[in-house]
Amino acid sequence: MANHKSAVKRTKQSLNRRGLNRARRNSMRTIVKAVSTAVEEQSAEKAQAALREAIPVIQKTAVKGVIHKRTASRKVSRLTKRVNAMVAGLQASA
Repeated sequence: MANHKSAVKRTKQSLNRRGLNRARRNSMRTIVKAVSTAVEEQSAEKAQAALREAIPVIQKTAVKGVIHKRTASRKVSRLTKRVNAMVAGLQASA
């Protein structure tokens, strides 16, 4: 247990920050999952709309320091690649 006033404050700040980081990470994961679900359903419009929503959320998560900026970039890249491949596959079969 913290003995100094400053150490107590730091503990409180750490707990608050941990809670915010977990909330941000969970919301990012939910939005990423929405993109994946739309891709699995083969719904081009849904997937593209979900991707447009997901990209700013992923980038904001990185800016806040919850995830690394390269991790965010990799996630955006892979999601975009999946959506584009799915749309191209649908257009080729039509």
